[in-house]
Amino acid sequence: MQFIYPAVFSKREDGGYHGYFPDLDQCFAEGDTLDEALTDAIEAARTWIQVELEDTFELPAVSHPDDIILQEGDILRNIAVTIRLFDGWDE
Repeated sequence: MQFIYPAVFSKREDGGYHGYFPDLDQCFAEGDTLDEALTDAIEAARTWIQVELEDTFELPAVSHPDDIILQEGDILRNIAVTIRLFDGWDE
């Protein structure tokens, strides 16, 4: 199953990037470059979603891009992750 959530990235003072997901509480990404932050965001979102699915099987609604408040210089990207759901599978 594919999940897509928006993430907001901003450039840090040290030149790296910090990202967060407005819809995924306490889900963050970091990277020395925007590409590294995007890669980290994919893994962070995957982990966040997997934990939520294991605990509650409920995920938050996805914000519309027009509803996300951006600061000057912020970059908005949709982050897609694919998670396989196996019916009856138990670790």
